[in-house]
Amino acid sequence: MTQNGSDKQVIPGFRSLPKTGVIYIMSEASKVGFNRNHPDWINLGQGAPETTALPNSPERINKIEIHTDTFEYSPVDGIIELRNKIAEFYNKVFRNDKRSKYTYENVAISGGGRSGLTRLAASLGNINMGYFIPDYTAYEELLSIFKAFTPIPILLSPENGYKISVEDLKKEITGRGLGAMLMSNPCNPTGQLIFGKELNERVNIARKYNCTMIFDEFYSHYNYNQAKDGRLNIISSAEFVEDVNQDPIIIVDGLTKNWRYPGWRISWTLGPKEVINRVASAGSFLDGGASNPFQHHSVPLLEIDYVKQESSSLQMCFKEKRDYTIDRLKKMGIIVEHSPMGSFYVWANLSQLPNPLNDGMELFKAGLKEKIITVPGTFFDVNPGKRRAFARYNNYSRISFGVEMSKLKDGLNKLENLILSKS
Repeated sequence: MTQNGSDKQVIPGFRSLPKTGVIYIMSEASKVGFNRNHPDWINLGQGAPETTALPNSPERINKIEIHTDTFEYSPVDGIIELRNKIAEFYNKVFRNDKRSKYTYENVAISGGGRSGLTRLAASLGNINMGYFIPDYTAYEELLSIFKAFTPIPILLSPENGYKISVEDLKKEITGRGLGAMLMSNPCNPTGQLIFGKELNERVNIARKYNCTMIFDEFYSHYNYNQAKDGRLNIISSAEFVEDVNQDPIIIVDGLTKNWRYPGWRISWTLGPKEVINRVASAGSFLDGGASNPFQHHSVPLLEIDYVKQESSSLQMCFKEKRDYTIDRLKKMGIIVEHSPMGSFYVWANLSQLPNPLNDGMELFKAGLKEKIITVPGTFFDVNPGKRRAFARYNNYSRISFGVEMSKLKDGLNKLENLILSKS
């Protein structure tokens, strides 16, 4: 027995650290034999998109050549060639008619989205930091590990479409003295998307009320609204920035979801030069920089024609899977309060299912016995430091349609059979 009363041996000097939602469920699934290559296992908790070629998508990169000059460390803020290409991409797609343009100095490369967000969190000062509930599970530890800022939760509800009005957002910023806000757009897990006038208003609020807005745009190509005029049907707050070095707008994105190369671990932070200098400094002691060879091979993926073909293909494919998933879930008695406008997740209300499957954690546990994986909704009740005792979203689950259609059908069949067995 240890001093804290636990039977588990505690190594001196270390604290307990939770696993994020998806990492936890995969760890638990592995304990009971999960193997991603086994045909009987279906992962409807998958946090990554299918990575194989889609109909009409560009050719996938199956082989890379590593040159000896990339054996060296990359600069901590990334190679200039890739930083230039990313700046050029945003300028062409979102800022073609704007006077103020991004340059490589507005871009920092990091080894994945969590790395980029961690650099940002480490760079924040003594402020109140707003975030929304529900949102991405990894935000929880990110918002608690750095003590310079105070995380302030803002609750969204199904009644307001899991969104916040312009007036309420102003009240939150001014009333709570928020110096920054963090949000995923499209939102993980609800799939709600802020775009057009609504997104412009948020950028204007950030500018007017001197509140930095950090937009996690990792799902920004999963836009299921109809494209106009044949343009790229993707969204970004970069479209509404007036001055790239003055407006307090920071964007985090990467190859993980929108380009469907999660294993490459290449992401970027886009924002004012002053911010980029700070996150690069944070990277120098946090992670040291992203993979040098993969950065070089990422450059062609930012070509406009490539992105247009890839995004068009994934939108067509994933919209079909979204519609199929929603239809199947509703027939099972699962409530879909708001159809996802983006991402590849359905925020599923389980409250009408038979007990105990009306609880997200119980559904997950029961699913493991049938070789099916889901993510309990309680993981998206972002609660840094566990300061709130009451847990929300116990009756919710995040259902992913990131898997291939054939596996999606098999997984939903398994889920339906599980529900029928308890009815």
